[in-house]
Amino acid sequence: MTDFDRSRVQWSTSSGLVGHPFAVAAMERRVAAIRRGKAPEVVWLLEHPPLYTAGTSARPGDLKDPDRFPVHVTGRGGQYTYHGPGQRIAYVMLDVQRRFGADVRAFVSSLERWIVETLAGLGISAEVRPGRIGVWVASPGRAPERKIAAIGIRIRHGVSYHGVSLNVAPDLTHFDGIVPCGIADRGVTSLADLGCPASMKDVDIVLRRSFERIFGSETDLLTSAAAGMGPDDTVPK
Repeated sequence: MTDFDRSRVQWSTSSGLVGHPFAVAAMERRVAAIRRGKAPEVVWLLEHPPLYTAGTSARPGDLKDPDRFPVHVTGRGGQYTYHGPGQRIAYVMLDVQRRFGADVRAFVSSLERWIVETLAGLGISAEVRPGRIGVWVASPGRAPERKIAAIGIRIRHGVSYHGVSLNVAPDLTHFDGIVPCGIADRGVTSLADLGCPASMKDVDIVLRRSFERIFGSETDLLTSAAAGMGPDDTVPK
């Protein structure tokens, strides 16, 4: 793929559960192609089977139940997190060098603003907290605030991968096997937990609109197969 509009970003959605090793391999291939100018940037939306991932700052003691789900060591930043059905994963493969220069912090801030704006579009007031990556919701009578979205990225040769996980309607008890993101005194929440009835499709529509506003790029809506990110309706092993 060489004939494409560099001002546009592909928007790819997988309809089935996608295995984590398969997803990482697909991202690494795409990052290399973006770096070589052979493929457009892409945001890949998917769900994983239940698993825990360990980022580069993960502490062994934060994995409380190592036998509950598969544990995948990954090169993204951050600590332990959970992925599973009902959680929207947005893997973001962008030319960060072109968009932000060397300012990785500005890129992370843009990801956070993207999720905050998305949640606002769904009727949820969310915030970021200094010194704590991710997006948080404070609910009256349920202090302290709880995390609704985690952010963990890796940048290779100026191109990002991994990305954002937004809790739509996952089983929140699955987070009990870890200390999510290394923060023991804050819980997790989801759209469903907050009484928001939005479906995954609803969330995807608002995610896409908010992305275009925050990053200033039009998106081309494709299936994951059409975008070259892998087959749809399958669980790669």
